[in-house]
Amino acid sequence: MAAANGLFSLDGRVALVTGASRGLGVAMAEALAEAGATVLLNGRNASTLRVVVERLRDRGLKAEALAFDVTELDAASAAIQSIVANHRRLDILIANAGAIHRAQLADWTSEAWDDVLNTNLKACFFLAQRAAVPMRSQRHGRIIFISSLVGILGRGTVHAYAASKSGLAGLARSLAAELGEHGITCNSIAPGWFETDFTAPLLKDKAFVERINRRTPLRRWGKPHDLAGAAIFLASDAASYITAQQIVVDGGLSATM
Repeated sequence: MAAANGLFSLDGRVALVTGASRGLGVAMAEALAEAGATVLLNGRNASTLRVVVERLRDRGLKAEALAFDVTELDAASAAIQSIVANHRRLDILIANAGAIHRAQLADWTSEAWDDVLNTNLKACFFLAQRAAVPMRSQRHGRIIFISSLVGILGRGTVHAYAASKSGLAGLARSLAAELGEHGITCNSIAPGWFETDFTAPLLKDKAFVERINRRTPLRRWGKPHDLAGAAIFLASDAASYITAQQIVVDGGLSATM
């Protein structure tokens, strides 16, 4: 996927993508590897990760598995340290791992709320905190949070998810303000409706799928590979002067009536 003038090349870069055993995460990890990066794919299930990594390596791509739970801060710290020890650098963090809980307002518990916020917001903050250490030393880094259209347009029953994804956009701005002088950019990507395991329950509802299609100018749901371009762009030198921004990848749904 190398582009004209090398602007989109990631040769020599080292990337960590969390939640990369399936769906949007593996699609972005594969795209970064195709652009030349060495990619560390994270997930909680080591055996699932190995299958994905072997598939990428069979294509000649530079990929490694790094299994840990992003909500376990000590494990996350150890993972960052191992990347730097083994590769001498960390250039790109895509914080994609996420959780969702659906319930009517009256049925929400504090435990359910905390579970979602811990995965979707707290873990992203502390991963970025730790990733920023080697990035500062390098005077180069790309931090990318995967937010959501639900952080922009409200949707009932997923209150913690909406709050956490809105929070990621704000977190990207605050980190960008602090880290910019060190050569580190921080942005977020807000996917719209994509066909993934995450949305599998909704994809079973044909009426809902058709309603989203009618509202979306491109008249379809996104495929995981549709997020690849935005990820490569923000990770590459092509976006070297872009920070504190949120790119919405939703087929135009949020911008039309």
